[in-house]
Amino acid sequence: MNIIRYYTLALLLVCATAVKAQSFVTVKDGRLYRDGKPYTFIGANYWYGAILGSKGKGGDRKRLNRELDEMKRLGITNLRILVGSDGEEGIKWKVSPVLQPSPSVYNDAILDGLDYLMLQLQRRGMVAVLYLNNSWEWSGGYGFYLEHAGAGKALQPNEVGYSAYIKYASQFSTNKQAQQLFFNHLCFILKRTNRYTKKRYADDPAIMSWQIGNEPRAFDKAVLPQFEAWLAKAAAMMKSIDKRHLVSVGSEGAFGCEADYDSWQRICADPNVDYCNIHIWPYNWSWAKKDSLSQNLQRAKDNTKEYIDRHLAICAKINKPLVMEEFGYPRDGFAFSKQSPTTARDAYYGYVFSLLAADAAKGGYFAGCNFWGWGGQAQPKHEQWEPGDDYTGDPAQEAQGLNSVFSSDTSTINVIKAGIAKLPKH
Repeated sequence: MNIIRYYTLALLLVCATAVKAQSFVTVKDGRLYRDGKPYTFIGANYWYGAILGSKGKGGDRKRLNRELDEMKRLGITNLRILVGSDGEEGIKWKVSPVLQPSPSVYNDAILDGLDYLMLQLQRRGMVAVLYLNNSWEWSGGYGFYLEHAGAGKALQPNEVGYSAYIKYASQFSTNKQAQQLFFNHLCFILKRTNRYTKKRYADDPAIMSWQIGNEPRAFDKAVLPQFEAWLAKAAAMMKSIDKRHLVSVGSEGAFGCEADYDSWQRICADPNVDYCNIHIWPYNWSWAKKDSLSQNLQRAKDNTKEYIDRHLAICAKINKPLVMEEFGYPRDGFAFSKQSPTTARDAYYGYVFSLLAADAAKGGYFAGCNFWGWGGQAQPKHEQWEPGDDYTGDPAQEAQGLNSVFSSDTSTINVIKAGIAKLPKH
């Protein structure tokens, strides 16, 4: 064998061993597994990833790749991402640009962005939880489908008030036409082939889970049976199209089921739902007050532990893992500036991570958490997001910077790194 051929073969062998094929995340005996080992993680919410991946309006592939590299270096490799928003452009409180301007009509630039994002995740060995619907107005969701099913113009809670919005949104659980429009969207996305990887989405291990929606709610106790039924139908449809990927709901837990723990248990016990979700928002849920975030920190911690423990007890009954896939805490003084300190937030994050590490150490059901949300290298220009502004972890209906973790938030990033370092290494 000549020396050139020898070194060529040696180089090919090194490359082959360096590029490790990704495996699908799976569930067995109440635990998540990846690469054949128990999988426990601290990840991020990165709702705008597909928009950044676009070559069109809002796209910034250089920023996307820089931020993916940064998160990868920090050990954040599990990202929860919005597939795309729905409805008309130009709504003040809604994500723009939209993916689905009208039912089953798509903005190809955002589909291209999603494909590109998934390519980049695959290259880095990262995984995504992709959610397709939303009970809230900021990405269309319920309101979009109800409007196109003839239930009246989609409402904005910042304009009409919260009570009017939930009365309107509660119709989704009983509106079969609105649900069918969503099911059509679900089928379209799950059956797609990525234009860059040439892989069907159903064959891409960079997807950890298909998720029905962001915080699906009944919004009315009277419709909980119908709410549970449409979620069950969506989960069954996902499994019928794609048997390789995990399916999750995107639920806040009992808080998203009109405080009915039994309803949440029935939803999670469905055989087509692979693992359970909860979200925790101490400020939004009045566990901490705007003017006393540090003073209320202990109460927020105590209530957080109680809420997690009650859901973990249900997970033990149904033998399924739990992921706390959203949680956040405002910056000190309820400030929005990137320069404002994050003392209370850092303490809260550290507490959540300690609960995860302690449960993982004893082989419990608490499998992971995703903080909300990654703001990365964004430079917010306005408190209220405007088209052309950088995307942050705070969607358009929220004050920009309030719950975002920016690359410059050194203390928070150090807490995240320390939390990841304390997780079991299998």
